[in-house]
Amino acid sequence: MRQTITKIRGLMVNIEVVEVQQQDANGGTIWYYAAIYIQHRGSAEKTLVRKSRLPGTAQELKREIQRDGLRAFDRITTQFPF
Repeated sequence: MRQTITKIRGLMVNIEVVEVQQQDANGGTIWYYAAIYIQHRGSAEKTLVRKSRLPGTAQELKREIQRDGLRAFDRITTQFPF
């Protein structure tokens, strides 16, 4: 089982993407899970924004944030106040 944590630092909030993936002996993916958290600067509390079981979610989110900034989360959720 392999776990990857991607942290994207922003001015107001930090974004953390936790990916867990398990592979079989041949290198094929058995299961994949990604959780996306938002953490306000200076706070230890994290808020779960989105969960996904689709491989490649973290890379897609990272590209969108680099391109659009926090506007990328407008497409994900409208319930989290920035």
